Amino acid sequence: MKTKELLNILEGNSGKNLLFEYAPGLLVGANYHITEVKNVTIDSIDCGARPDFRKETIIQLWESPSEIGKKDYMSAFKALSILKKVDKVKPMERDVEVKFEYSNSNFHTAQLFVNDYQVTNEDLIFTLGVEKTDCKAKEICGVP
Repeated sequence: MKTKELLNILEGNSGKNLLFEYAPGLLVGANYHITEVKNVTIDSIDCGARPDFRKETIIQLWESPSEIGKKDYMSAFKALSILKKVDKVKPMERDVEVKFEYSNSNFHTAQLFVNDYQVTNEDLIFTLGVEKTDCKAKEICGVP
């Protein structure tokens, strides 16, 4: 999902609770905060000596230990207002992949892709997932 699509979905569902499913059937706790928004530039070379250059937006989610047991989720409106505030200070790239960085005591820190989303009467739920590492130069390296 591109950053602009995320922003549009939040805007169109501003009255909804904002939930994140980080693994099948597992939700980020209602005690989460958006703690950082990163404009990331990846400037790399793969194992076949081919350059790769891209940008990403990474939004960090953190569960506050002092708010464990909290029942009310952040609204899409509040999340959008945080992102707009960030955008005024450090503009976000709109046409780049957006990822969510998250961890908890049972789940390692990972940058998660947005695989899908759904809207219910009260909630906007983003389904997140990991993308496995892969060789980008299989034909050059001879990897089957």
